Amino acid sequence: MDTLSGAVSTRELRAQLSDVLGRAMYAGERIGITRNGKLAAVVVSAADLEALEEFEMSQDVDAYRRAKSADDGGRVSLDEVQRDLAS
Repeated sequence: MDTLSGAVSTRELRAQLSDVLGRAMYAGERIGITRNGKLAAVVVSAADLEALEEFEMSQDVDAYRRAKSADDGGRVSLDEVQRDLAS
């Protein structure tokens, strides 16, 4: 993952938690947490999380608008769906 500032193992995290949180919070770093050598989680600042959530919401709104504009008004009944699934 190219956007990570660094990585620490879960063992190192126990000893460095305060430092890792400070780096994420104040320096805006994204620190990977590894378990058994594999990336398991990422510590990010609250600001990064909020930005990600805003981005996801804008993507959802855009997808909704595209779907709504492509809607031809045709509807399918529950019976038709169940019949299609059964065949």
